[in-house]
Amino acid sequence: MIARVCVIGGGVIGSLFAGHLAQVAEVSVLTRRREHADALNASGLRVTGRSDVHASVTASNDAAEIPPFDLGIVATKAPGLEAAAATLEGHFPGATIMTTLNGLGAEEIVRRHGEWPIISAVTFMSGTRHDDTHVEYILDTETWIGPYEDTPYESVEEAAALIRAAGLKVEALRDLRPAQWSKLIFNATVNSVAALTGLPHDPHFAAEAAPTDLGHLVHDLVNEGKAVAAAAGIELHDDPWEMNVHATRRGSAHYPSMLEDVEGHRPTEVDLITGALVREAGRHGVDVPLHTALYRLVKAKEESWS
Repeated sequence: MIARVCVIGGGVIGSLFAGHLAQVAEVSVLTRRREHADALNASGLRVTGRSDVHASVTASNDAAEIPPFDLGIVATKAPGLEAAAATLEGHFPGATIMTTLNGLGAEEIVRRHGEWPIISAVTFMSGTRHDDTHVEYILDTETWIGPYEDTPYESVEEAAALIRAAGLKVEALRDLRPAQWSKLIFNATVNSVAALTGLPHDPHFAAEAAPTDLGHLVHDLVNEGKAVAAAAGIELHDDPWEMNVHATRRGSAHYPSMLEDVEGHRPTEVDLITGALVREAGRHGVDVPLHTALYRLVKAKEESWS
């Protein structure tokens, strides 16, 4: 049974996992900054909004100071993944590691640093970070998880049961790729468009009444992504266009993480999201001029402030 969990990365998603899981397990948090760890040790972790919990966690920015754990949840942003995985190298041989990043390729990066069993995951949860010890839970949507390589499915079910017991929504899948690709296409489209237009994810993304409506571009981008998935032999778990339409009708606009990064002049996750889709398209001989253009434009946007 999973009794001890370490969350690697103390941002919004990591904090949502840590705060909830601390209700049913011993939780440690591996942070990037010492002052973040000190604040968590002193004040605990507070989650408000969809939940109301105040959790006690053990935190450090040094993997050598983290107690042994059964399940590690990697919840960094993509630009910090390599460094986070490197800090785990040589530690925690008995652990299973679960990646929760958007896009494709996080598991391969973790694998380069250790032989742990790996669980793949994608999550639709979202929130707002108020400070190092307080996160507001905004969207209480599902996390999808599945085995990577030869990880036993029983390990996936055990992790799902723990996450569910903590009050979070989760679905265990024997093959995560259909769900992973559904979210890849959704994110590659919505995040890149938001980053370049400055629009939060709102009804503009589904509007197609007028010739100039943004929904036409969004729909074409989704169709490009679906063509790549078909060429890769992936039968999608959900239709990304329907995912987009449903999300724009939830009543409040959502700020995609890539838009937040652009506004904060921080490196984005575009390489693991839109970049991954473009690379898969090249691998399968599918032409994706729209996604290629967005990928290059977001990378140029990053260059504009560096």
